[in-house]
Order: sequence, then structure tokens, then C-alpha cells
Amino acid sequence: MSTKQKKATQFSELPILPVRDTVLFPNAILPLTVGRDSSLKLIAELKEEERFIGVVAQRDPRVDNPQPVDLYQIGTAAYVHKIIKLPSQSLFIFVEGLQRIAVEEVIQAEPYLKAKVKPLNDILPPEKEPDFDALVRSVTSLFQQVVQLSPTLSDDLQTVVMNIEEPSRLTDFIAANLPSLSSTEKQELLESLELKGRLDRLNRQLAREVELQQLRSKIQSDVQDQVSQSQREYYLREQMKAIQKQLGEADEQQENEEKRKKIEDAGMTEEARKEATRELARLAKMSPAAADYHVTRTYLDWLVILPWNKISELKVDLEKAKAVLDEDHYDLEKIKERILDYLAVLKLRPELKGPIICFVGPPGVGKTSLAKSIARALDRKFVRMSLGGIHDEAEIRGHRRTYIGALPGQVIQGVRRAETRDPVFVLDEVDKIGRDFRGDPSSALLEVLDPEQNAHFRDNYLDVQFDLSKVLFICTANVLDTIPPPLLDRMEVMELQGYSEAEKVEIAFRHLVPKQTQEHGVHSPDQIEFTREGMTHVIRHYTREAGVRNLEREIATLCRKQARRIADGKPEKLTVVPDNVSQFLGVARFRLDTEIVERTRQPGVAVGLAWTPTGGDVLYVEANIMKGGKNFTMTGQLGPVMQESMQAALAWVRSHAMDYGIEPDFFQNSDVHIHVPAGAIPKDGPSAGVTMVVTLVSALTRRPVRERVAMTGEITLSGQVLPVGGIKEKVLAARRSGVREVFLPAENEPNAREDLTPEMLEGLELHFVKTIRQVVDAALERDPVSPEESKVVHEVALVQPLAGPPN
Repeated sequence: MSTKQKKATQFSELPILPVRDTVLFPNAILPLTVGRDSSLKLIAELKEEERFIGVVAQRDPRVDNPQPVDLYQIGTAAYVHKIIKLPSQSLFIFVEGLQRIAVEEVIQAEPYLKAKVKPLNDILPPEKEPDFDALVRSVTSLFQQVVQLSPTLSDDLQTVVMNIEEPSRLTDFIAANLPSLSSTEKQELLESLELKGRLDRLNRQLAREVELQQLRSKIQSDVQDQVSQSQREYYLREQMKAIQKQLGEADEQQENEEKRKKIEDAGMTEEARKEATRELARLAKMSPAAADYHVTRTYLDWLVILPWNKISELKVDLEKAKAVLDEDHYDLEKIKERILDYLAVLKLRPELKGPIICFVGPPGVGKTSLAKSIARALDRKFVRMSLGGIHDEAEIRGHRRTYIGALPGQVIQGVRRAETRDPVFVLDEVDKIGRDFRGDPSSALLEVLDPEQNAHFRDNYLDVQFDLSKVLFICTANVLDTIPPPLLDRMEVMELQGYSEAEKVEIAFRHLVPKQTQEHGVHSPDQIEFTREGMTHVIRHYTREAGVRNLEREIATLCRKQARRIADGKPEKLTVVPDNVSQFLGVARFRLDTEIVERTRQPGVAVGLAWTPTGGDVLYVEANIMKGGKNFTMTGQLGPVMQESMQAALAWVRSHAMDYGIEPDFFQNSDVHIHVPAGAIPKDGPSAGVTMVVTLVSALTRRPVRERVAMTGEITLSGQVLPVGGIKEKVLAARRSGVREVFLPAENEPNAREDLTPEMLEGLELHFVKTIRQVVDAALERDPVSPEESKVVHEVALVQPLAGPPN
């Protein structure tokens, strides 16, 4: 008895799985499709190591919701080995029969049947009975004859039967594999506990089956035509060749010779040439009506059409490449320098393998268009593949030829479209690859994007090596967090940061305005003109982004409005200035510095800086102190890291309360509530730590935060300010919002000096701090404000009109 059988006998209760037209015997493995709600719940509640169930057949298979009376009393205890989810929401399971059981009492009807069961053992005959041994041999011999005569049963069953020594197991194996037995007859064999009687019943069934099989063979032999089917097909094929020759159509022999010539001229590798020659030999012997004919022909067509030895003519002109990059993109000096460095090395060493570059940055900063410029600068073909939402590994590696409609993966298809072995291949949105039961495409990309492996890339469809080492792969992504580390390790990451206001103005006049005026039919200078003041007004008050995608939409809207005016018979020239922008784009969406001044007038409000995948943004942190005791509330859709920062901020303030004239036991008598507005937007990260400390000290001391001051930095309980990321994006967001002073961690000073130009820092003062105390002392007003004064200031702010843009 196996371990599972021993374990199964220990259960006095088992969940019952009703089955239709199916009987499971002990020691047999049976696939079952589970679709009933009750059965699905039963399988879902099975524990990993205790997947024991009772499989019992229904008396009437037409009953959809069987009750205990609808089931046979004898079934089989089974173990569920594997569970597969099907697209139709049903399950496909493999069960192994362990032992016969009797259902004694049903103890549960919903959500699925559960019953008390009793293991049943076979009743063995007395020892040394000659007729019993003869019966066993007869059953074995008859089953072997059935296997020989049956066209559906595998010949391996004969060997299996000869190796079974236990009579009980022998009867169950034969009953499970005899297709002529009905479900009722199988159930009768399952319920027959007396081994000798079971053998006798099975012997009669097998004898009847042998007679039927012999009769079937005799009938087929009598009606069989003397000319075999293969001879008839050969005769018809020869007739078809004669007809095609009379019609003047090219015969298959000529077509095969043409394919052989194409194989020789394709410049394949030795492995691919041998495979193509072997498949062509198979095709020549195959009938066009055969199932594999078109599969083999399509495979040969793919092998022939691929650019095995076609590469672009090497034209490395650094001056031309620099001119193309400068023409297509403004700024991005670091990226351009890296590309020119690669071209310089390629000029000196033409056999250089293509690097794997990954452009990372917010949407709209020009990642994909930069890849197009690289292809133009190199005079290479450009291929783009979007990876967003791909969840099937076969999209990368291709399908096996055994599948209907199989094709190579998108990588090989892209190289075929480029018709050269060294295109610029862009894998767009590599951070948005999905994964499911069909495989993990990011893992399939490991071989594609590894310079040491992609020279021997093997597509599942081609099944021969193809050299991808000359392909210049360029990946694009918004964030790196979702890219698997092994895949990221194979890339050279190059960050594209957000644009400043001055850079957006230059990009708009150099690229966006000419493009949109041309597309909307208002490209003449007498039809529309954008002033720098008007463009700056659009950028400040109608867009808030790291890239220029929304800016391009606003420019397109202005062009459409002018096109509409011209179509309505008003050909006057439109000059876009700050005063008339609102007529076409509506009310300004962002109030800039007026908002930050109004929201920080009261104590307990401070401005932090945040980084998002779409660029930098300002973050308001508010705190209220109320009567109560020891309650600390945090709201605003905050992540766990930001909540921990708030707790660290409160701990630091409590430990240094006396330094700022705060009662040391203020938390014993007060409730603290910190809120970060825009509560529907999830927020996380440690970089708002200093902002939370300043907010709490401001609320407890009634000292407001100084006007137009923002800050960022992670804090420690010892009072240190740690560095954070996204300095350029945060500083640009602060400048857009009207901030004039920014507090940054001292360790971020090198980042600021390297990434920020004097034009970006115009009107902005940076302070680099090492401790929390430095931030608190410099960011807060010296004198506290009474609640009455704060209320008056707030009411005055509410009635003030909106201020215009800063000068």
C-alpha cells in the first residue's frame, strides 16, 4: 500500500465529487473536467498537502445538481495531483484512485457534498485454488487479444498487464482501460468486492469483446479494396502532374529547384542551410494535400526571406550625426554625447556589438523620437515594437511549428521587416510587460538583450540560431521599479529628465509650432503667430508636466481655433499673446504662486516636493492639534513608507519639544492629525520627512512657514537629513509653482550643481542642509501667530482676487 493510500484510509470523512458517465478505479489516474459551482468550491478549498476527495458516479448523468440519493453508494478515494485553470472558468484536474470506499452518511450538502466514508477491502479467495490462477491467466490472455485487435488501444498495454502481479490491481487496470464497458458495467465491477467473482465477470466481458473485434476485422477484410489508398493517391497525383503539364503550369519539381537556389543564395549559416535542405527534401516527397505541406512550405519561406548576411553599409559621419541629433532634439546633451561616443568607437572598430540602451524618463520627453533620430543619424532601418501589455512569451520567442498558425516572434519579424541584420530596434514601454500562465515575456527578453547571448538567439519557430548582435536595441520606460533586475542588468540606463520652462519654449518654437501649424493648414505667417510671452503663458497656466505632450495639444487647439475662424470667413491673423489665450483655451488651469501663498498663510501648513513618473510636483502637508490624548491620525491615501516618515517626524518633535517652547507632554493631552491633500491620489516615499517635521513644529508653536518656501529630504530619528532622488524634477516643479527658496539635503548638492543650469535657477535660491534643526529654524517665521490673527489672515485671503502670473 502506497503512502497516499495509507493516508487516505485514515480519513473517516471526505468531500464527495460527483461525476457523470465516469468510474474511477483504484490505482488509475483519470483526467476530469470540473465545471459545477459546488465542485469548483470543493477543489478551491482543498489544502496543498491534503488533496483527498471521494469520487462517486451519478446514477443518472442528466442530473445537474445531484443529491445523495442520485449517487451510487460505492466510490473511490482519490488524490488530486494537478489542477489546471481553463479559459472557460472551469478546471481540469488529474486524480489518482487510491481505494474503494462506501458512503455511509452525508454530513454536509452545501456548498458541496461531504460524507462519512468507510474503506473497503477486496475479499480474497482461499489460498491454493487452481481455478483462481487459471481465471487470472485467462483474463490476462483475453485482454492481450483485445489490445492486438483494437485500433484504439496502445500496444504498450500488453506489456503493462504482464507485469501486474496482484489480481486485484489487474482487474482494476483492465476495467479502467477497456473502452467497450459502459459506465454501469464499470460501476458493477467497482462494487464487486469478491475478487474471484470480479474476475469471472471481467472474463465474460473480455470474451465477448474478443468475438466482436474478430468479427469487425473479418468484415473490414472482406470489403477492402485490392488497390491500397496510397496506390490510388499516387495514380491521381501522376494524373494531376500530366494535367498541369498540359495547362502549362510549373510543376513541383521546378518549384523545388527554385527554392533550392534561393536557399543557396540566402547566405544562411551552416546549421540553417542544413535544416532548410532537409525540409526541402521532405517537401519534395510530400503531397500538396498533406496536412504538413503548407507548414513546411511557410517555414522554408521564412528561412529564405530573413537577412542572414545583409547589413547596412557602414557610414559613420560624426558631424552629420551631431547635426541630425541637434536638429531633431533640443538639449539632451548627455544623451547625444553617449550616442556620438558609440559612433566614434564603431568607426574605429566596425565589428563592435550593438549596445543595449534604455531611455528612462517621464512621458513626453522624447524617448521614442530620440530613437528615430539615432536611426536617421546612423542611416539604418528603424523598427519599433510596443511591449505594453504583452503577456505571452511566444510574442518574443515565437510559437513551435506544431501549432496551427505558428509564426516567429516579433523580434525575428521586426528584423525581417527591416531587411537588414543591423537595424535600430526600439522596444517601447519595457516597464509595462505583463506575465500570466502563458509565460513571462521579460524572461524571454533576457537572451535577446544580452550581448553575450543574442549572437546565438534561437527562435522557437525557426529552431536555428540567428545573430542579433549587430542590432542596436533601444528600450524605453517611464520607471525602473517594474523592470525585473536580471533584465535591467543587461541595459545601459540613460535618464531623460523633465524640461524647464525655457527649454519648453525653445522646443515649442523649434518643433511643436511648425509641426502643428502644418498639420492644421495654418502654416503661413499671415495666419497665426505665437509670441514668446504667449507661449510662456500657455506653459505656466495650462500645462504642468515634465514633457511637452500636453503643450503640443494646447498648441494644436490654438491652431484648430484659428483654422475654424478662417473657415468661417475671418482671415485676420491671430497673434497669440497672454491676453487672448483664455479666449481659446478657457480659464487658466493652474494659479501658480497665488495658490502657494494662500495655502501657507496659516500655521501648520508646509510645502514639500515630490517626484512622480510624470515629473515633479509640489506636495502640501497640513497638521492640526486638537484636545484629546495620544491619537495620531494620518490621512491622504498614504503609503506605508510615508506613514513611517510621519511617525518618525512626530517622534523627533516630541523628543525636541522643549527646544521650541512646546510642552514636553503635549502628546499626552492632544490629538495630532496630519493630512496630505489630493486624497484620491496614492502617495508614498520618504522624501517628505522634513516637510512633516516643519508642519508639526509650525502647528505646535503657531509659527507659520515663510512665504514661497519648499523643502524635501528624508529624516532620521537622530535629526539627520538624508539625500533623495529626482532633484531636477522637484526644483523645476517648485519654480513652476512660484517657490523662491528650496531646502535640499546637503548630500544632493552635487546632483543640483550637475543637473540644474543658471536659467533653471533664475529667481530661485537653494539651501543645502544636514540636520532637521537647520530646516526648522530657517523655514519658520520667528514670531507665532495667535488663532485670532490666523483667522483674520485666512478670511482676508478668501476675498482677495486671483493674482496674475509673476513678472
